[in-house]
Amino acid sequence: MPRSERQLFMADPFVEERYADCVARPDVVIGPNGPQFLEFNVSGALCGAVEVHCRMDVWHKLYASAGRVPFTSPDPFAARTRMFEDLCAELGAEPRVALLGSARDQGGFTRYFDLQTDYFNRHGLTARFFEPEDLHEAWDCPPHLRYPLGLRDFTIPDWEALGLDTAPVQAAVDAGCLLVGTQTSTFLSSKLTMGLLSEGRPWMSAAERNLVDTYLPWTRVLSDRGTHRDGRKVDLVQYAVAHRESLVLKASVGMSGKQVVIGRETEQAQWETAVAAAAEAGTSVVQEYVDPQTYRLAMCADGVDEPYEVDVAPVLGPLLLGGRPAGVYARFYGDGTSGIVSVFGGSSSDNCVVAV
Repeated sequence: MPRSERQLFMADPFVEERYADCVARPDVVIGPNGPQFLEFNVSGALCGAVEVHCRMDVWHKLYASAGRVPFTSPDPFAARTRMFEDLCAELGAEPRVALLGSARDQGGFTRYFDLQTDYFNRHGLTARFFEPEDLHEAWDCPPHLRYPLGLRDFTIPDWEALGLDTAPVQAAVDAGCLLVGTQTSTFLSSKLTMGLLSEGRPWMSAAERNLVDTYLPWTRVLSDRGTHRDGRKVDLVQYAVAHRESLVLKASVGMSGKQVVIGRETEQAQWETAVAAAAEAGTSVVQEYVDPQTYRLAMCADGVDEPYEVDVAPVLGPLLLGGRPAGVYARFYGDGTSGIVSVFGGSSSDNCVVAV
């Protein structure tokens, strides 16, 4: 793991590991043989919960005005509220929740956090948004005013880029404030974890191996070594170089597609250079490229008078909050192209997925 991630751990390793997976959202595409999980986002800062809640609110209001709502979907805010209620009951803690983030990570606005705290406060929890400089107020106060639980709505790389100090977070964690997901969530979301599972571990049962083989694309931790592909032994670096068009190169820790190289969209010389550097570092994976199936979607756009239809290749993000399904986030390009879909660039669109 990067040195920057070697911090913010709870003193009790059981608590640290027990609550690492409270907030998760894998990235899934429907390939030729069904759903394939491209990566696992496990973090209190992942996109999707606020977005799905807001998109659902729009759709409910539109259909309600017509007199009927013909679809269903779990509400991520409701699922997250239940998650914190369960955590409070399990830990014997007061239902007080700190939402930790920074408006500096949201263009200077607090609306993203206010939406969440307002919902919590209207549904039985006492919630407050904290900037890192104010976080000491969550624990350095009379016992009845403390916030024993919280949502860690930030990433270390984001705060490093903004020049924000994580020392207040470490102080809160050391004081016993449980911020989910805990630092171990970064290990769960690491692409290296997917590579290890795809290759197989000695402790895995036959059923677990079959599960992985069915839903994970072929993924390997890239280094100068041998491995197996389609039942035969191959030199991993040589194989990666020779099969550029069928592979994707991903750094172990990254987000927003910034550390991803798609082979078929890269010149051979650049690909070979990237593979060689990644193999030497040993902190990246190569993964089989999954050709996404498309979905016919009605669209409307600025400057276009009438709705139109286009075949989009959505990346689906099923939310799992405290073990409960919490809606499905969908990102796609409105022009029907596929590839890296990020909310931070490329003019991608997003919406929620519902059951009719």
